[in-house]
Amino acid sequence: RRCASRRGGGLTVERRVTTFFTGDTHFGDQRALRFDHRPYPDLAAHDAGLIAAWNAAVTPTDIVWHLGDFALGPSGARIREILDGLNGEKHLIIGNNDGPETLTAPGWASVRHYAEFAVEGRMVVLCHYAFRTWNGMSRGALNLHGHSHGKLKPMPKQYDVGVDPMGPAPVALPAILTSRLRRKS
Repeated sequence: RRCASRRGGGLTVERRVTTFFTGDTHFGDQRALRFDHRPYPDLAAHDAGLIAAWNAAVTPTDIVWHLGDFALGPSGARIREILDGLNGEKHLIIGNNDGPETLTAPGWASVRHYAEFAVEGRMVVLCHYAFRTWNGMSRGALNLHGHSHGKLKPMPKQYDVGVDPMGPAPVALPAILTSRLRRKS
């Protein structure tokens, strides 16, 4: 997708809309600090850090697929406040820690358990959980997931796009595809 914007002097500049992926943000969830050893001194710093990283990477016109476990613990009002403060058109793939307040929060363009579509010429299959096999696997389709917090040994063409293995900002497909190369060097 492309997005037109106006710049000084009345010129129209087209900008390509980027599709990003993330998961397991666990906004408001104290366990993210204890179990996942995230580098924040407290939950307020954790949530603020993730929001700042998200908005530094994602513009208001970009698309973000959140692969589950958005928030656990905050009130419905706080979940809506966090969601409203995040840039982009936001889609939720439901995770095991996404409660009714997350699922019904206004601000999601879609809420579902599963999705598959093409991004930059590659078919992606999205679910909160990693698959053993998936649609289009033999034809190069990628399985993007969350849930395992970087602790599951990946299969070829399978990527955990959660905060713990990929970092605090949502990531685009090229960064996902090179993520294993970065870890080996």
